[in-house]
Amino acid sequence: MQEIAELWASFLDDREVGADDNFFEIGGNSLIGIRILERLSQTYGVPVSVRDFYLAQTPARVAELIEPGRART
Repeated sequence: MQEIAELWASFLDDREVGADDNFFEIGGNSLIGIRILERLSQTYGVPVSVRDFYLAQTPARVAELIEPGRART
């Protein structure tokens, strides 16, 4: 999960991102979201749908999409 937060931070001008920070509340937008999804797919080899990403909204919940039940902290 920390890796996901760090990935988000890299796309959000290196602002601090916590495990439960809401993507849109910390400055995320649809273009940034698509870029993050592309990087997640490249890094983890797991496709995450746009819909699931936006519904998850936090690094902790996105980590669960990548590794169901085994999200790293």
